[in-house]
Amino acid sequence: MTFPNFTLEDCHLGQVCGIDEVGRGPLAGPVVAAAVILKPQARTSECLKLINDSKKLSAKKRELINSELQDIALIGIGAANVAEIDEHNIYQATFIAMRRAYEQLCAISDAPVMALIDGNKAPQISCSTQTVVKGDQKSFSIAAASIVAKTYRDKLMQELAKTYPSYGWDRNAGYGTKQHLEALKIQGATPHHRKTFKPVYEVLSTSY
Repeated sequence: MTFPNFTLEDCHLGQVCGIDEVGRGPLAGPVVAAAVILKPQARTSECLKLINDSKKLSAKKRELINSELQDIALIGIGAANVAEIDEHNIYQATFIAMRRAYEQLCAISDAPVMALIDGNKAPQISCSTQTVVKGDQKSFSIAAASIVAKTYRDKLMQELAKTYPSYGWDRNAGYGTKQHLEALKIQGATPHHRKTFKPVYEVLSTSY
């Protein structure tokens, strides 16, 4: 099993941020990105021993790490809403979210010299970028960004679930689970559904 470390960050002189996104696949809700600079004191934090790809961590552990990161990291969060996803497609909306996260980070910090981007494509931002496939398994900064973004988005979907309880967003975060698909067929789409995603599009098409 591969665990993140500081090797990629240490290749550069100056501040390095990690950028990652969550929420490409769900049928509902925004796509969310985070940009994270780990402060020097982060290197001796016990929190780093817990950090890994956010998808491999329990919700409780992600929330614990996210709480610790507020003190040992500089954080920017950005999102692209469902209207932007439907207008631009999820691929481009991901870059919109990443740019917004980066811009929010730069509003509270000096611009980094390098941004490590999870994946094989990078958004256009004002600093140099390096793409890292499976970056959340290789870089502490990217892994931290993954955890921050997922924790933020999960909480957002839990809040939306209070208004739309039938879809199970508090448990499935908007992904197309059996409960979500059944509720979608029975109750139809909400304003938070991505109209260009096939299961939602099909429901909307049959409702006219």
